Amino acid sequence: MQLAGKKVEIREYLNGIYSSILLKDIVARLKISDVLLLERIINFVFDNIGNILSIRKIANTITSGGRKVDAKTVEKYLQGLMDSLMIYQVKRYNIKGKQYLMTKEKYYLADLGLRYFVLGDKGVDQSHILENIVYLELIRRGYQVFVGTIPNGEIDFVAMRQGEIEYYQVSPTVMDVETLKRELSPLQKITDQFPKYLLTLDVLGAGTSHEGIRQLNVLEWLLSRDRM
Repeated sequence: MQLAGKKVEIREYLNGIYSSILLKDIVARLKISDVLLLERIINFVFDNIGNILSIRKIANTITSGGRKVDAKTVEKYLQGLMDSLMIYQVKRYNIKGKQYLMTKEKYYLADLGLRYFVLGDKGVDQSHILENIVYLELIRRGYQVFVGTIPNGEIDFVAMRQGEIEYYQVSPTVMDVETLKRELSPLQKITDQFPKYLLTLDVLGAGTSHEGIRQLNVLEWLLSRDRM
């Protein structure tokens, strides 16, 4: 009974945060009359954390689901969510060309508890949840964070701070040989000498490295004060 009561308390707490941000902040500030449309956009973004999205794709998906919306409205609502610090937008960075790309971003949540409040266990992707956690920790450590693009590939995170760059791939496990090859491949294509990390939940021996790419247990990395 104590556990059940605690779950009720947590849900009530999250409901208070969600309602406060959604109704008292975003709806009032943007003068939104169609709250259900805003919630559909929130549900879609929450359900697609870590996926490459575009404003046009979001608009088309919601429209095809029976609720017509244009890209301009989606952009306005997304900006409201970002201004309220409910979500973070992560832009792409072309590693080879050293260029910031202005389309097809990823979104991560400021509080994963809100995702479970809104969606429950629907579509839980452990890999993207783990990415979200790593992203939040990187910005907490003072990095500017981007999604890295390379020819025929992607780096989960390019972290920049004071002229230094670090590259991160995130995966729940790479115990399977093919999974390990897939996760290492994008990092191996980067030719500069900045640090490269593979973060997983696997229990590792000290100093695990793959030709200079350091594999770290993500829980130990999270508990470290900064770089390992």
